Formats: sequence, C-alpha cells, structure tokens
Amino acid sequence: MKLLIFLTAFAASSFAADLVKYPSVSLPLKSLFDNQAASPTGSANFDGLGASFDSQFLPRGAWAYDGITYDLPSAWGTGNDNLIVNGQVLPLVRPTFAHELHFLYSGDASGQKEFVANFTLTFTDNSTQLIQMYARNWWKWPNLNNGAIQTPYSFENNGASKNFNKTEIYQWSTSVLSEHALKSITFQPVNTKHRVHIFAMSLSPSVATTKQSAPALSVRRARFTTRWEMINGVRAQAVEVTLANLLPAFTLALDTSVKSRLDVSISGAGIKTVAPASVYRLVPGDQARVDVFVTGSKANGLATVQIRDTRGRDMGTSGGWPTSSLVENWTADASVLKTHETPTWWNNAKFGIFIHWGVYSYPAWAPPNIYAEWYDWYLHQPNSSTRDHHLQTFGEDVVYDDFIANFTASKFNASQWVDLFDRAGAKYFVLVTKHHDGFALFDTGNTTHRSSVYLGPERDFVAELMATAKKEKPDMHRGTYYSLPEWFSPDSARYGFGKWPGGLAHNAFNSSELEPYTGRLKINDYVTDLQLPHMLDLAVKYETEIMWCDIGGPNKTLEFASQFYNNALANNRQVTMNNRCGAVPDFDTPEYATFGSTQTQSWESSEGMDPHSYGFNSATQPSQYKNASTIVQTLVDIVSKNGNYLLDIGPTAEGEIIAPMMNNLLDAGSWLKYSGDCVYDTGYWFPSSQESLSGQSIRFTTTPKTFCIVAFNQPQNGVLTVQKRLPLLPGDQIRLLGPTGASASLPWAVDSTTGRLTVNVSDAALAGGQFAWAFQVSYKTA
Repeated sequence: MKLLIFLTAFAASSFAADLVKYPSVSLPLKSLFDNQAASPTGSANFDGLGASFDSQFLPRGAWAYDGITYDLPSAWGTGNDNLIVNGQVLPLVRPTFAHELHFLYSGDASGQKEFVANFTLTFTDNSTQLIQMYARNWWKWPNLNNGAIQTPYSFENNGASKNFNKTEIYQWSTSVLSEHALKSITFQPVNTKHRVHIFAMSLSPSVATTKQSAPALSVRRARFTTRWEMINGVRAQAVEVTLANLLPAFTLALDTSVKSRLDVSISGAGIKTVAPASVYRLVPGDQARVDVFVTGSKANGLATVQIRDTRGRDMGTSGGWPTSSLVENWTADASVLKTHETPTWWNNAKFGIFIHWGVYSYPAWAPPNIYAEWYDWYLHQPNSSTRDHHLQTFGEDVVYDDFIANFTASKFNASQWVDLFDRAGAKYFVLVTKHHDGFALFDTGNTTHRSSVYLGPERDFVAELMATAKKEKPDMHRGTYYSLPEWFSPDSARYGFGKWPGGLAHNAFNSSELEPYTGRLKINDYVTDLQLPHMLDLAVKYETEIMWCDIGGPNKTLEFASQFYNNALANNRQVTMNNRCGAVPDFDTPEYATFGSTQTQSWESSEGMDPHSYGFNSATQPSQYKNASTIVQTLVDIVSKNGNYLLDIGPTAEGEIIAPMMNNLLDAGSWLKYSGDCVYDTGYWFPSSQESLSGQSIRFTTTPKTFCIVAFNQPQNGVLTVQKRLPLLPGDQIRLLGPTGASASLPWAVDSTTGRLTVNVSDAALAGGQFAWAFQVSYKTA
C-alpha cells in the first residue's frame, strides 16, 4: 500500500480553484490482529472474561467518521478483528510525511475509569514523538461515554446473557510532527488492568512536493453545531470550519503560509452567512479552527465552504458538507440530545471555581488520598481511619446527622465569595448543592426536608449565591453540582449500587441500630419524586448554566435535559451538562488529572486546592495547598490541551474560606490579570501543546491573530529558546506580558533548518514575572 500521496502543485502565489480534499489512507493492521471482539452469537471473547460485541450492530467494510475512512471487517465473527496493544511496531510501507493520525479503539476494563495509553512515533532521522490517548472503556456504568460506534448491549458469559449498558468503539485523532517522514508506530506494552484494542487506523499524509510556492489548503471539517449567537437580533448557528495546510512543517516560509486575512463563508440551499470567519495565519503542518455564523440551514442538506481574500476574490471552495439545523425544540430523545455540546462561553472561559461545602465541612477530616466529603461513607466502613478518628474525636454516641447543627454557615457571605472568584480570575463557578449524604443547600420543597432551608442554618445558599453573582458579577457564569444517588437514603435503596447502596446506615459502633435520615419526607419514588424535581428546580428556578452531575446511575436525564435546554433557549441562554448525569454528555470530567497531549473533545479537569480532597480537611497543612505557581501552571497546561480547569475550594462549616487558600487564589489571579490573553478565549495549537526539555517546560495557546509561548521556568541568560518550529513569519512581534504591561517588541530569530526559535529578553523584564512567563506573538498581516 502506498502511504505517500502526491497532489498537484498549486500555481505560484495563488490557491487552487478547488481546495485539496482532506486525505485519509487506511493503515494495514490485519497481520497484527490477535483478538476477536464480535460475533453474532457471543462466541467471541473481547475482554478475556467471555464478553464481546454483538456483530449485527457494527459497520462493515470501508467506514467513514469525521471525514476519515477506516477499513473494518467485511464480515464480523469469522476471526480476529482487532489487536491488543502490546509493544507491537507498525512500520509504514514507505516513510511518509504525516499530518494527522486516526484510531478506532476501545478499552476493556469494564466499568472502570478512563486511562492513558501512549504511542511512540519514529521518524526517518530516528527522532520520536510521544502521543498520549485518553482512552475509554467499551462500556462504563454508572457514568457515560459517547463513542463513534455504539451498540445497545454486549454479550456476557460467552453469549449466555446480555449486558444492556451501551458499548462503544471510539475515534481519536492526533497531530503528527512533520519535520521528517514518519516510518513506524510503536504501541505501549500491555496493561492487563485496562487493555487497549485497536480496530482500525488511518493516516492523513502531508502534501509531498519539492517546489511548493503556496499553501496546500484543505477543509478538514465543516461541522454544523448546536451553538449559536444572537446577531442583528437573529439566532445564528455556528458552523465550525477547520482549515489545514497540508504541507509538511519543514517547508514553513512566507510563500507556503497564509499570511494575510482569508474570509470563510458557507453557502447552500437556504443558507445565508451572517458573520464570516477570518483566518490570519496558517503555516505548513498546522490547522485553524473558526466559527462561521449562518441562518437558514436545514437537516440533511449539503453546504459549500468558500474562501476569499481581503479583496473578495474567490481563493477556493470545498463542497459536500452535510448540514443540520439549529434545534428549536429539544425532545427527550437521546439521538437528538446527544447533538448538544458545550457552548462557546464555556469553551472560552477556561477557569472555574468548584465549591464543596456541606455537613461534611464540620467533621472535616480524612486521611491522605481520601476525600474529606466522604466522611459519612468511611465512618461506616469497618477498620477505617475515619471511623477511628470519629471515635477518638466525637465518641461513639455521635452520628453523622448530629453534625447538621454544627453546619452553621455563620460566616458565609455570598458577595465576598463571588468577589474572590472574580479576583482569582475564574469565569464560572460550580456549587455543590447536594452531595452523596443527601443534604441539600437549596429549597427542596415537599420532596425532602433534608436541606439547609429546613435544618441547621435554615437558609437557601444556592439562591443567595446565584442571586448575588447574577447581580454583582453578571459576566460570571453560574453552575450547580448535584449527586444523583445518596448513600443512605431509604428511598434510593431500590436503585442502590456499589458505594451508593441506599437504605438507612447501621450505626458505626452498634450495627443493630439504624441511624436516622433527618428531614426525610414520604415519597413514592426516589428518581421521579426527588431526583428529577431537584434537577429541574436547579435548572429553572435557580437558573443554573452548568448541570454538573455526579455518579450517574438510575436517572431521568433525558427528560431533564430536554426541559433544561428548552428553558435555557426560551431565555436566550446556552447551558451545558457533564458526563456524569447518566446520558447525553457534553464534556468529560477527569479528576486530579492532566494529559500529555491534546484531547479534542470538550473536557474539564477538576481537583481541590487540597492535594487529596475537595471538601475542607483539617488534617491538611496550609503549606500543602496548591500555591499560585501550581495553579497557574496547571491551568495553562490544561488549556493548552483544549481543557477547562475547575479548581475546588473547601470552605469551613461556618462558610469561611481560610486565608492561605484565599491568598494563593488571589496570587494566581494577579498573574491572570496581565497574562490572561494567553489563557481566556484561546484555542489549542494543532501540532503540539507543549515542549518539555531539560530545564524548561513550555506550553502553547493560540488565537486567530496571536500565538502564545508560556514558559514555566524563567528563561536564563536573557534568552528564551523553543526547539519546535512555531507559526512565526518575518514582521511578527513578540512581547513579554508582565505586571506593568506588555514589554517592547523583543528581538527574535529562527534557524531555517531546524526551526529553533530564540527570543532575546532582558533579565530585568523577566525579574518582574512569577509563576510563568507568557510571551505573546502578534502576527503581521497584510
């Protein structure tokens, strides 16, 4: 198979009338297949435990997704159909300059968390590139993943039974460095706890040429989204257009790059572009993502992307892109709801504050590596450190619900909280409104009186915080966390599972006694009469913009989501929901985790300022809290990989945010005041998110007119050095962002052979910075 594709060269200093079709070439994997995933009868053994896919639901032969074609079996169930990643080396038939690499895969650690899988690319000069996949399991309960290929169930026990959790095969694409030709791909050694299965791979080659004198432009995708903006009083639909320059990176030069503004518009039956998008810079090996706003699109039509220069001249077109219309009425139908996605404001916000606050904030204790907000659960586990601590501190006669009276909130001040969030640089917050202990911080009406409105402080903290933020910080977005199950609710027992069994807790020190569930009211059904009404109140009455569910499990999320989205639409708001509501997720939510490479789906990493806990833990020393340097660098790292950062604070039972935590947040906020242009409203850089070399760690972010280089270590000897070839051209200006404003333009140079960048910057300019040093490139455009 030829993996090197030759495309017709463009005329000098002009684009082709039709843009290059984005290429994909399937990689031959069949000789490496060592596992059978699917059959019509359940006779396959995908996971090594007798479970497998039902082959009737899987596509056959050439199959396309996101514009990429994969080779799948022409008939499933006749033999091995995938490989288990285990150190194999896949050599390319011929070394190829590559632009992007694509996978169809599944993990087989059923029901477990996502995990990281590494692949090593080796080039003709023997240099390597490590790419890191955030891998997902083929089915997961109680949370939800959303694969490219879904089946309604899987076989268990060699076909004797069925598991009716949805099963998934996922698609993942990653950029490939193209300074040199790719010659092989090495898979990581097997991890028996969570194996990765590869079903198919495809490669998007770079354009091969020796005398290219113009960019090789191609439309990577044109995706009609569910996002919208009000433009001239009309709700306009965002069409996400991704342009690629398919030349290999080593050809970067003035002639091979987009260096002046190109305008992108969409045409098609009934479609009107009301706000074109503009691309100002696109160098070889790179991609640019922009939103074009249109009206009049219909389902199942076809659209054409048009590129024009600043004089309005047609510079190329790309047709045949499928259209969809804006959803005007969200129905409780998974096929409709799964098209929903994170809104533009969420994508641009980057930084949010999480607040875990509740009854658990009074005992406020956990050993290392245990969440303090899980106090009630671990109190009831035999031989636990929490149980021992409780006995020594409070005695055996004190039960968890006795702490409700100690949750006084006497120092809670909503105005001070939202002011802190704002000064810390957060663009949104997410308040825990009910954790697994079932104690709510809002008015739960006649569903239960296990709430701060009816017990303890007798205040509606959700209402206070939301109203204050809306009035005093109207640009700050407001979100709510809600735990779907409860550990010890008698009403949730019929739905119990795992660590959320439901049913009254047995006294930790006298198992013959049942503990009270204070505030409980009689209801018929936990999901219908408590869980769903709570979520709808948070959406409608409290106007949450983020429904941040936890745990999943039995739910009525389809019914909730349809009403959540329709209510928001009627009020001209755009809202979002995470992947823990049990259905139709908008974004992923890893905990205490970052990644080594860009993850193109929407994701948000959450963690506490405490190294081990979200809720306040009195056992943690103030020196252990994340300092401003850690906060800033973690935020920038996550943003460079297309994620958002949700950083948790754990107030005391009185509602106080303790001084060391507050001061560290404010210090991080001071950095964001002068360097935030390299964080907010930015996108990821397609070729690479980072460069980590001895003594230096760097992250990259982009906007249409700028490029940011954020160094985590202060450059030494007056020189910033970057080894990667960056999207810089003669005439661009580089400035250091600092507390006193941006510096004067700094001298810089690029080695044309290696792409190595050097920027000269004075020690005096560097000395004024702290935590990270943000260098902003402003493009020179004609």
